[in-house]
Amino acid sequence: MTALTLTLLIPLLASALLALFGNHRGAATFNVLAALAGFVASTWLAWIVLRHGPLGGEAGQFHIDSFNVYLIVLTALIGATTSFFSVPYMAQEEANGRLGPGRLRLYHASYQGFLFTMQLALTTNNLGVLWVAMEGATLATVLLVSLYRTPESVEAAWKYFIICGVGIALALFGTVLLYFAAAQAIPDAESALLWSVLAEHAGDLQPVVMAIAFVFLLVGYGTKVGLVPMHTWLPDAHSEGPTPMSAVLSGLLLNVALYALVRVKILTDGALAGGTVHSPHLAGYLMMGFGLLSFTVAGLLLHRQRDIKRLFSYSSIEHMGLMTFAFGLGGPLATFGGLLHMTVHSLTKSAIFVAVGHASHIARTQTIDGIRGLIQTQPAVGWGLLIGTVAIAGFPPFGVFTSEFLLLSATMQSHPWLTLPLLSGLGIAFAGLFRHLHPMVYGERPEGQERVQANMFPVILHLVLVLWLGLSIPAFLADWFNQATILISGSGLL
Repeated sequence: MTALTLTLLIPLLASALLALFGNHRGAATFNVLAALAGFVASTWLAWIVLRHGPLGGEAGQFHIDSFNVYLIVLTALIGATTSFFSVPYMAQEEANGRLGPGRLRLYHASYQGFLFTMQLALTTNNLGVLWVAMEGATLATVLLVSLYRTPESVEAAWKYFIICGVGIALALFGTVLLYFAAAQAIPDAESALLWSVLAEHAGDLQPVVMAIAFVFLLVGYGTKVGLVPMHTWLPDAHSEGPTPMSAVLSGLLLNVALYALVRVKILTDGALAGGTVHSPHLAGYLMMGFGLLSFTVAGLLLHRQRDIKRLFSYSSIEHMGLMTFAFGLGGPLATFGGLLHMTVHSLTKSAIFVAVGHASHIARTQTIDGIRGLIQTQPAVGWGLLIGTVAIAGFPPFGVFTSEFLLLSATMQSHPWLTLPLLSGLGIAFAGLFRHLHPMVYGERPEGQERVQANMFPVILHLVLVLWLGLSIPAFLADWFNQATILISGSGLL
């Protein structure tokens, strides 16, 4: 329990301290140290779960198993590496006059608050607390999106708040319906929202009510995932907020929202397995439909972008659609591929946004037409952006290729007629990314373009990890994925 307590307590206390003293010169360093401490605590927690199995605590209010434990570590890792990137990036923003001490204090406090809500959502066993944590993440993200207080950033923050507010309200209604479906099957009303208890009684839940609840939860949490057509907040939030926020938004928030959806899908599949509803695979079919729609639309919209952060935000929507499709498809192969894709996408996309942040400082603009000749100006940034884009586009031997190959193989086995749309979507997305990337990296260097202080450590670390996962998945991680696959799909791959 000590490891679990520290995993939650460190970002919570850090957020409170930074809110009080965050305008001090040491705030950026403290933010990094707190994020590193959180990563150490989460690794300790994972080691305990790896050795002793699922962990619960506080009267069943927390539950750590093979599914969420690796996401807890991934969240802490990306939170820590992005905090390293924050130091030179936010210093440059302050030097450019875009931020003052008060805004920096708000940034650091909101950053740690965001990490706390993510870890709370992942560790809680209570679906009601999960909803509260997702709402808390919404509030923390609104503060980060509006950090610059420009008309565009305030508009993007309001758009995010309203759209995700509607989504989270629908998720609340879905949670209430889920409680109603469980109340008849679980005598103890206080346990009717505990996921571990619900999983044991999934077959006893009212199937019709669970089907309706899942629809509301899919639309509600799907808004946070960025699924089409509820995706419109995501490109604006990315383009107007600070770039470190974009890294954790694509790398963490979208994952956690999808995690919530998968947890509910497990319960819905169990409730519908009795056959009293027309289709026992209703939840999976809905996720496949929304996932494929998001994947296709985002791939097409990549071609129309003029802002580099909006470009990669649509790439995030595309990949979240692919993951949603994978978990909807179900089965051990697709589920294993979906879990791997969650990991490699988070690592790759956060690395890309680090490179994008430095590129926008070099060019003094976020417009794609204004960013040229990065390899000539600052080779480390140019190569980081190029290799990151190659990885996210699914080139071998990076891990994204491996996860997409697993998903395509699973699709060919169960729904071969969907293989062509998936391959077409991947090709469209590839073309959209590289038609914009080539001039940014290899174009003619503009006069007066100067180097900036860049921290490429997160880019190097993340891309090395993604390459490693593409070449050979470590045994302990493969075991995590396999155990999570058994939990989600009912059978393992290995």
